[in-house]
Amino acid sequence: MTESETPTNETESSAPESAVAAAVPEAQTPEPTAAEPPPGAFFWGTGRRKCAVARVRLMRGAGKILINQRAVDQFFQEPQERLAVRESLLATKTEGAFDVFVNVRGGGHTGQAQAIRLGVARALVRADARHEAPLRDKGYLTRDARIVERKKYGQRKARRRFQFSKR
Repeated sequence: MTESETPTNETESSAPESAVAAAVPEAQTPEPTAAEPPPGAFFWGTGRRKCAVARVRLMRGAGKILINQRAVDQFFQEPQERLAVRESLLATKTEGAFDVFVNVRGGGHTGQAQAIRLGVARALVRADARHEAPLRDKGYLTRDARIVERKKYGQRKARRRFQFSKR
């Protein structure tokens, strides 16, 4: 074979480089847009704390909060528990933009309030991904995994021993 018969890389390419670059669009990462949900759409979030489990639904609305079909002020008596329910909404400045419907079971009042806070935060992130940064900075998207330590046999409680009598 001679040089004229052997194909080279320059002759194999039929299109110039600029034409190939123009034909393939560059990969662009689209910014997350807040697509307007259809009217009546719900955003779900589940929150857990100790033994409490809260199932939260968010819907665009006037800002009412119902917990087990009762208003938040009737369900929680303590002001810090009422505040815990609203903290996720206050952090994202969406307090009057969503109606919050919660079903919560198990645990005590404090555990239920903190479970609702986590559920509302998760639902807000599903509603709009831009809410994730302020919620994560305040720690509202982090599950608190601490639970009550179990009682051990031969002891009075989890760590408390029976009283020892020397005589």
